[in-house]
Amino acid sequence: MTTAGAPPPSPAPSPGPVLEIVALKKTFPMHGLGGRRRNVLDDVSFSLDPGQIVALVGESGSGKSTLARIVARLERADAGAIKLEGADVLRTEPRHASLAYRARVQMVFQDPFASLNPVHRVRHHLARPLLLHGRARPADVGARVVDLVESVGLHPAADFVDRHPHDLSGGQRQRVAVARALAAGPKVIMADEPTSMLDASTRVGVLDLLRRLTRERGIAVLLITHDLATARHMADRIVVLAGGRVVEQGVTANIFASPSHPYTRQLLEASRAARAAPPSARRGDVEVARLFLGNRD
Repeated sequence: MTTAGAPPPSPAPSPGPVLEIVALKKTFPMHGLGGRRRNVLDDVSFSLDPGQIVALVGESGSGKSTLARIVARLERADAGAIKLEGADVLRTEPRHASLAYRARVQMVFQDPFASLNPVHRVRHHLARPLLLHGRARPADVGARVVDLVESVGLHPAADFVDRHPHDLSGGQRQRVAVARALAAGPKVIMADEPTSMLDASTRVGVLDLLRRLTRERGIAVLLITHDLATARHMADRIVVLAGGRVVEQGVTANIFASPSHPYTRQLLEASRAARAAPPSARRGDVEVARLFLGNRD
């Protein structure tokens, strides 16, 4: 028996992928061109295992965020399948995602200030998904909110639960966004450029948090990023997206040691050049990469 307010136990590993993307396609109309459509995603396929971080990398416009929105069921695919624990949800839930699907697949957005309602306190942002998804009884919600705040590294929780988003730093807001995703009891968390709005040192802390939660709770994380250096130090596997197509995927160490596609090699060269840049030229993900290298290599 678990104690009231205690976090749920880590899920047992499943025998296969928790999420499979199969031959996913998406087009958008090209206005003023006689009804022609542009391929945004073309035959995209990959999978995530429990407790695994997969980095989806590619330059701006490669289709990364569109893919995330489709998996989150905020956009509709034109063709293909999304299999969650083996069930094709586009067949079983063709029009709208069920509450059960939304509980199991959560998203952490790029801008933590925009994704949190400025009117409500941290307590509200975490209590609502706990109650909505049946993860806590009303009498236990307060204790579970405190547990969630503590689990994302905001100590002591009592100092944070009654604050509004504008009372928090950018890194603290993003930690609250991660806690809100955890409140639903997800199998998969999609993190779409989750640290691009943060300074370098704060980014490392949030990325470390995602990695720790993945290992401790067996959650699969799809990390969407344009930066290969950060992906290297976060991901078990990398999927490279270019022009809406998967051009290469594999174990992270193998991708870095022997990239097979010219586009991947170009990304690697750009990443190495950025890391070699003088301090005055370093910004954002370059600093994150250097901090990771200093801590782990």
